[in-house]
Amino acid sequence: MAPTSETLTAERILEATEEVLRRHGPAKATVVDVARALGVSHGSVYRHFRTKAALREAVTKRWLDRTSQELAGIVAEQDRDPEQRLRAWLRALFDAKRRKAGHDPELFATYMVLTRESGEAVPEHIADLTSQLTAIIRAGVESGTLTAPDPATTARAVFHATGRFHDPCYAEEWKAPGVEAEFDAVVDLLTQGLRAQG
Repeated sequence: MAPTSETLTAERILEATEEVLRRHGPAKATVVDVARALGVSHGSVYRHFRTKAALREAVTKRWLDRTSQELAGIVAEQDRDPEQRLRAWLRALFDAKRRKAGHDPELFATYMVLTRESGEAVPEHIADLTSQLTAIIRAGVESGTLTAPDPATTARAVFHATGRFHDPCYAEEWKAPGVEAEFDAVVDLLTQGLRAQG
């Protein structure tokens, strides 16, 4: 590939890395493949990402951050009742994970491998998601519509209770008939349990 006149940025490298991973998979994709796709030397890639592991970690973080950013908008919706926001947030999380698994199965399979070898990206992602849930539950407690003695503990419990609908290890089950009804039943149970009595 001819060298490009565009400035080599971390973002361009991450975009190219995603394409290389999609084409070759995580076992065969190399930094040289990424450099070749960009029309630069592999040393140029290493100037942005010191190791192959650092590059893979950054790609994983970028992929996970897309979901977090999508959900952050729901957390910020102050004009919507917290229970409705909680339901919408859980639905959006399920839909985002299912969309990733279904629309780009090669890249999803790659990310399953990358998240297993990830250092900080996955724990940071989970912490971000539970922080978002905490904000919604805290808003419900403050408005008197939800009850939770400790919103952060409750948020972690809600996150774990809904794991079947967002943990990638359950991706095959997301295609099963009846999964929508099962999701709705779990969310109904959780929101009924959190609803303030009064």
